[in-house]
Amino acid sequence: MYVGVDCGTQSTKVVLVDVDDGRVLGEASRPHRLDEGEGGRREQDPGEWIAALRGAFEAMLATTGIDPGAIRAIGVSGQQHGLVALDGAGQPVHPAKLWCDTETAPWNAALIERLGGEVGCLDRLGLVLQTGYTASKIAWLRDARPEAYERIESLLLPHDYLNFWLTGERVAEAGDASGTGYFDTRARRWRHDVLAEIAPELDPERVLPRLIESHEPAGIVRPELARELGLSDGVLVSSGGGDNMLGAIGTGNIRPGLVTLSLGTSGTICAHSPEPVVADSAMVANFCASHGGWLPLVCTMNVTSATTRIRELFGLDLASFGERVAAAPIGAEGVTLLPFFNGERVPMLPEANASLDGLTSVNTTPANLCRAVVEGATLGLRYGLDQFGHLAEGVREIRLIGGGSRSPVWRQMVADVTGSRVICPDIADAAALGAALQAAWCHRGGELADLCARLVHLDEASRAEPEPASVAAYREIYARYRHRLAARHGIH
Repeated sequence: MYVGVDCGTQSTKVVLVDVDDGRVLGEASRPHRLDEGEGGRREQDPGEWIAALRGAFEAMLATTGIDPGAIRAIGVSGQQHGLVALDGAGQPVHPAKLWCDTETAPWNAALIERLGGEVGCLDRLGLVLQTGYTASKIAWLRDARPEAYERIESLLLPHDYLNFWLTGERVAEAGDASGTGYFDTRARRWRHDVLAEIAPELDPERVLPRLIESHEPAGIVRPELARELGLSDGVLVSSGGGDNMLGAIGTGNIRPGLVTLSLGTSGTICAHSPEPVVADSAMVANFCASHGGWLPLVCTMNVTSATTRIRELFGLDLASFGERVAAAPIGAEGVTLLPFFNGERVPMLPEANASLDGLTSVNTTPANLCRAVVEGATLGLRYGLDQFGHLAEGVREIRLIGGGSRSPVWRQMVADVTGSRVICPDIADAAALGAALQAAWCHRGGELADLCARLVHLDEASRAEPEPASVAAYREIYARYRHRLAARHGIH
């Protein structure tokens, strides 16, 4: 039996799988709090991740009745880009700044200029720095919190930190490291010279974790922690990876021709490539995959985070919100919402705000506003898919994951907006499943594809086919969205 952990923005999930029987035995989750402030500050206390992991693990055991002594390995997926800077005692010197933090936008712009613009970034890193990557967070900490910066002994990502808590080892793998901004995604190695541009006082050999391969273990669970959790001695912890990389594994997206699209707090679109990717758009990140190969990826920052704001504004539960969305017509009777509540990464608008257009005394209804925020998030993902250019050619099926994928209305909207067949895996939290699969791969060896074939099952009841009339209607709605984007933000 193998455990997968997914530490996201809103909660930490745990899933238990039996590889031999090809079954998911149980799952549980526990929430954690997001601290938000002026200027785009979004941070979390890493201690809450540990508390949530413990709580979810115990709840999963309680509901399944499984003896934890039967668990052989654990894999950890984590939200990408977060900065967990530790002191010499292994304690955070400052709350973790998250992927959705836009407070560091000016530092990111300065770093891009210092590295020689987009061309210089591509030459050194294989991608262009974006606000949200770890690099600008370190630069911000250096200037804004020098007393904390001076205490730094380790620079970790969220999943690296949980691996450190589990094993005592400071290691990293190429997939998650790709989003730091000081890692060469083509050569799969740290760029010490780039870190020196960001943090000249920090010794890379001292502060950067040791790189391991995706199929290698990060270590074994510390004996005292194993006793606390009821685990046997010698339980392996796999390399783990970023949530997007492990989500790709959890949807079986480990070969060319598939696209995984996540309707989570943020939205992501990724596809597998056996070679490094040079995309037509700088917004497509040439990330490494956490199973070998590469995972070109686009990320938008406002998906269920945006829909939740409008849903809570009207005091609606999920079912009532879905009914309002379904009740409004395609296009929300002319209402367009650009849902950039958290700024935006794709398009590159880190300091943008949300905006509503097209309101009249007739169309200003709760149903239209609910529909407009879901359409705005989905059209933003369509914009992201457009950035893939030739990489998305020939894609006929999208594997949909994340909380929003549970909505039949939203699934159909994605199919109609993209003109592609949509289907969901049985397990909506593909990152936790992917982490468990990677743990099994690390422990058992063999082919990851065989494990995916055994455990990644598609839910035929979730299938949505594009409807020609709706596809045609959304072409016009998408043109309206692009027009508003150009008028408001100069994005063409």
